[in-house]
Amino acid sequence: MSLVQPLTGQTVLVTGASGGIGAAIAERLSAEGARPIIHYGRDRQRAEALLRKLGGNGLIVQADLSRPDGAFALWREALAAAGRIHAVVNNAGIRSEISIDADPSEWRTAWQKEFQVNFFAAADLCKEALLHFRQNGGGRIVNMASRAGQRGYAADAMPYGATKAALINLTKSIARSFGRDGVVAVSIAPGWVRTDMAEDFVVRHGKDAAVGDIPIGEMAETGEIAELVGFLLRPSQASVNGATFDVNGGSYIR
Repeated sequence: MSLVQPLTGQTVLVTGASGGIGAAIAERLSAEGARPIIHYGRDRQRAEALLRKLGGNGLIVQADLSRPDGAFALWREALAAAGRIHAVVNNAGIRSEISIDADPSEWRTAWQKEFQVNFFAAADLCKEALLHFRQNGGGRIVNMASRAGQRGYAADAMPYGATKAALINLTKSIARSFGRDGVVAVSIAPGWVRTDMAEDFVVRHGKDAAVGDIPIGEMAETGEIAELVGFLLRPSQASVNGATFDVNGGSYIR
């Protein structure tokens, strides 16, 4: 059974799209008629394999979002290749651990790196996208936040939670400030999602450490997140502007 294609004619930049949630999003958007711009940081082979899986429907762009100019370089290259970008999905992110027992230089370095990749790069892309959208009749922004941005996070991963909280606030500010320009901005706040990173965590700490406080007892699948992204990018969904969508199996309340 073929999917309906409500995103036909849309070109969507997806950061961190070579694997995990990003790859699932790119696949879903392609199935719904969009042309994904597949951003990758290091793994070109996976990006090329994804493009082949999509039957060549898409573009590939490389950029190092840990660099201060990385997001601006990504936008320039993506726009030059595509001509018009209708939506941005800020999916790229990292999660590191740093203890309060770390020395000050290590502590500051960890926070700066996490904010650069998870927040500053996303904010820079939002800036460029907003300028483009205002000149071209609007557009959409989907920012991949986290349950951690709303309820706090573990002691050794506080930078991650802080970046995601900032991303949710940025999304709401964009929605309030640019809605009249035809911009729709939303956040998605997943809990644990079944990715390589999550599986590594389970191997090290056990499954219950990940899903013990999730009422449904399971992680989300990448396809669930991808399906939601496709829905939120539909032209018919305008009143979702500013919303944060929790995808955490009910664990936000705990």
